[in-house]
Amino acid sequence: MSEFSKKPIESKPAQSKLWLGYVFGMLGAAFFATKGIIIKLAIIENVDALTTLTWRMIIAVPFFIIIGYSGYRARKKKNANFSIPNDAILKTALLGMVGYYIASYLDFAGLEYISAQFDRLILLTYPFFVVLFGAIFFGRKVSFAMIASLLLSYSGLAVIFLYDLNIDGTDTIIGALLVLGAAITYAFYQLFAKPLIDIMGARIFTSIALSAAGFAVMVHFSITHQFSDLILNANAMWLMLAMGTISMVIPAYLIATSIGMIGAEPTAVMGNISPIITIILAVSILGETFSLFHAFGAVLVLLGMFAFTYFERRKT
Repeated sequence: MSEFSKKPIESKPAQSKLWLGYVFGMLGAAFFATKGIIIKLAIIENVDALTTLTWRMIIAVPFFIIIGYSGYRARKKKNANFSIPNDAILKTALLGMVGYYIASYLDFAGLEYISAQFDRLILLTYPFFVVLFGAIFFGRKVSFAMIASLLLSYSGLAVIFLYDLNIDGTDTIIGALLVLGAAITYAFYQLFAKPLIDIMGARIFTSIALSAAGFAVMVHFSITHQFSDLILNANAMWLMLAMGTISMVIPAYLIATSIGMIGAEPTAVMGNISPIITIILAVSILGETFSLFHAFGAVLVLLGMFAFTYFERRKT
């Protein structure tokens, strides 16, 4: 259970802060929801997953450095003795590689095999893993309601999986497993982010985490690609710019701020809004199929998430 859920009574300023945290979490999820659409459009332009991820970092990392430095200056201005322990910096860097290198690469790679809609619905289940890891690492209780909610959501994913498997074959299996791996690793990132955010603040934390992830991505690219692979056509470059800003910088800071204000679990649940946005964009922009099976599966996933949210809220 998060610190947020342990507070039985909140003052009006504290309640306002909580609601602001929810808003930031929802906005972050909405901006992140555009990622799958942009990746699919990049694939149409013959840009592979790692090249897209690399351009994402090339564009985004300078923003992380500038915003992180401004955050450090602000903390020093308030407290001249402010400093960040070296072990906290190392942990943040490693955690950033988990959340924004490994998880992102698995997700980007998965989108080469499955639809943007299915990708987003699988990623939506990462709050379950946040709670599961909380039980494993911090001894938090896993309720029957949580298990029931998980089963409901995954039954919805199973409906879509079986339908897509019948059409796309083994691509569906490969893509689903890659994206599930992304959901698991991102949940790990979210759970362990809050203690570090409490130490250094959201801006500094996100800057260190994303910069470290960017370095890892660029090393990966240098090993597997030629520098000339970064030279893209004009349409692809516009997509890379959108990927680095709209789908990366803005939501990353919104999510980190939300975690710092309300905790990992409530922030994770705010991701409920993302599949709706992704479905609308995928159908309208990409022309993806949205059958009755997809609708039924999506409803089950969302019902499971809303049930999970409801029972988590009842703990407060």
